[in-house]
Amino acid sequence: MSGYDFNNPKYLFLDILSLVERLHRRLLDVLKNHLERIGREDLNPVQALLVHNIGENEMTAGELKSRGYYQGSNVSYNLKKLVEMGYLKHERSDYDRRSVRISLTDSGYEIRDMIDNLYKKHLDELLNDELISEEDMRSLRRNLRNLERFWSDKLHFGL
Repeated sequence: MSGYDFNNPKYLFLDILSLVERLHRRLLDVLKNHLERIGREDLNPVQALLVHNIGENEMTAGELKSRGYYQGSNVSYNLKKLVEMGYLKHERSDYDRRSVRISLTDSGYEIRDMIDNLYKKHLDELLNDELISEEDMRSLRRNLRNLERFWSDKLHFGL
């Protein structure tokens, strides 16, 4: 978007949208690089992120998407692979036999902790190098949440 006047709110907004998209892809690149460096090529970055996002929770595949823990379209494939690789366990619900609940195995917790440590390291570097402040992060979070809420309202209420 170079050459655009970012004093114009339209171009500023479009650049922000593009940046959010690129940031997600860049996060996946960072995770891929880290997984390769530590010799965990059995896991792709989408799967690693999914394991991290599940964390301590026990949930269904549908809850993964509704809670925003998974952004892709092939959640069933990735869950099946993660179960096969021993990172997730799944159990049929006692109340609804059609529903399958998933949670992390010990191997899954290792991946979750590895990514958590990577995030902590990156956060420390960002703060120490003064690339972002805690207040900046609070403001960014608030603004991104507002944008998410705005679009959710558009979907739900068609405004």
